[in-house]
Amino acid sequence: MAQQKKKDSFVLQAGILAVAGIIVKIIGLLYRSPLTSIIGLEGNGYYSSAINIYTIILLVSSYSIPSAISKVIAQRLAYKEYRNAQRVFQCALIYVVVVGGIASLFTFFAAPILVEDNAVMVLRVFAPTIFFSGLLGVLRGYFQAHGTMMHTSLSQILEQILNAVVSILTAYLLMKMAVGGSETKQAIYGASGSALGTGIGVLTALLFMFGMYRLNSGVIRKRVERDRTEKIESYGEIFKVIITIVTPFILSTFVYNCSTTVNMKIYYNIMMNVAGLDEATVAIQYGIFATQAISVVNIPIAISSAMSSASIPGVASSYAVHNEEETRRKVGQAIRMTMLIAIPATVGLAVLSKPIMQFIFPQKEALETASRLLCVLSITVVLFCLSTLTNAVLQGIGKVNVPVINAVIALVVQIGLLIGLLMYTDLGLYALAFANIGYSFLMCVLNQIAVRRYLGYREDVMQTFVKPGIAAIGMGVVALGVFQGVNFLIKISQISLIIAIGFAVVVYFVLILKLGAVNEAQLKAFPKGTMLVQIAHKMHLLNENKTGETKVVKKKKKRKKRRKKKVVKKIK
Repeated sequence: MAQQKKKDSFVLQAGILAVAGIIVKIIGLLYRSPLTSIIGLEGNGYYSSAINIYTIILLVSSYSIPSAISKVIAQRLAYKEYRNAQRVFQCALIYVVVVGGIASLFTFFAAPILVEDNAVMVLRVFAPTIFFSGLLGVLRGYFQAHGTMMHTSLSQILEQILNAVVSILTAYLLMKMAVGGSETKQAIYGASGSALGTGIGVLTALLFMFGMYRLNSGVIRKRVERDRTEKIESYGEIFKVIITIVTPFILSTFVYNCSTTVNMKIYYNIMMNVAGLDEATVAIQYGIFATQAISVVNIPIAISSAMSSASIPGVASSYAVHNEEETRRKVGQAIRMTMLIAIPATVGLAVLSKPIMQFIFPQKEALETASRLLCVLSITVVLFCLSTLTNAVLQGIGKVNVPVINAVIALVVQIGLLIGLLMYTDLGLYALAFANIGYSFLMCVLNQIAVRRYLGYREDVMQTFVKPGIAAIGMGVVALGVFQGVNFLIKISQISLIIAIGFAVVVYFVLILKLGAVNEAQLKAFPKGTMLVQIAHKMHLLNENKTGETKVVKKKKKRKKRRKKKVVKKIK
């Protein structure tokens, strides 16, 4: 039992990180609405343009650091090489100081080349955040490699809370300073205030993580002193390893995520130069897509990002000691858990797209467009969750170049699709949505093929996709019916939505247990899993033994034992 708990601990850690990711995304959405009301749709557009470029530079300089460093350190920890693990950590800090510093300076001075004129000031405010993010990433990766996601989770929540408070406050104050100027000037100042909030949030999280490291420094030092590893890696060897590991991680993450920025550039160019729209109008349109529809879609996708971060150290360590069976088990477990949440999230966003959007972004001028975009984009939740997770798996088993190649292929196809849709149809923003779907679908398929080829892993389609899908459809029907019924009676969309979501959660929980999509052991692996199991037993939803085996599994085992007995008798 203890061994099983140890095996499943990464699932629990992933669950903790996933919960934190969802909380972070929800806070992000909640503060975006009042912020959008302050800076307006035009300011929202300039912020979107700047943050897309900032994100790309962050991806290149430091975004992949936690995953890459956690993989390298986890491999050393698998062999109890604590001294080498500490040396990796020290070299990683030096690496991000150099790379992060260069990236920050480049962002500041190259801003006029990277974004439109009205977004230059916003991007320059983002520049210092890149440097701090690199240091934060190393500290998060260090703790993730040791199998604990709690520090990262708390730092993420703290970062987002400070981001929300400071963004709203500074946006308001800076817009007050610009009173008397044009609406465009006020929008620029407001967007810059929002960017400043991002930097304060990252800096706060960095100080928190540094404090956690200092609290654990005594234990770390003692473990290093007791280490009797014969081969101590030189700093030159470690830098070589970091560069060879981090570079493919960066390329993969960069290409995988830069599709958003590529889409933005193509959309701006075609809408302004071919369709003849002015910059402010295009900024308003793109802001609806990027900071409203995409922001909501990204909430459930945060689950796969959390599962990926938690899976890489475990997959890397088991693969490093040539335990492929354990590696496949971890991969299957991570994918099943992710799909259990991604599939109902897709259905929920599709059937309740308008009330969800109205709840988060009540601005009436953008509501209809944002709601329809959310409905179309909902399918990308499953696709991006699966492709993000398989990206991490391939990186964890050392096939770091494969996701890069797959992402490049998907990106080329997406560019062609988007240009064709914008040039030869009147889809407008919906062209961006369909291009996103095409990209995520292709990435999903290519990564799945690669995982099957290199790891010999095949999904249990019935347990992973079909049963959660049936449960999600039933949940969707109930959620839509409850929302429409309650809204007809009380005419308050927000309250109707909350009640509908409550019913949806209960119905889905009942259905996945009744259909056998989850057993007792798997349910326990979730955060608060013991409490969920107790609830399930009280509702008589689990017909299992203490090990979490279903009746079907028990029957299979009995048949197997009977066959063995027959074979023994024949031999005698």
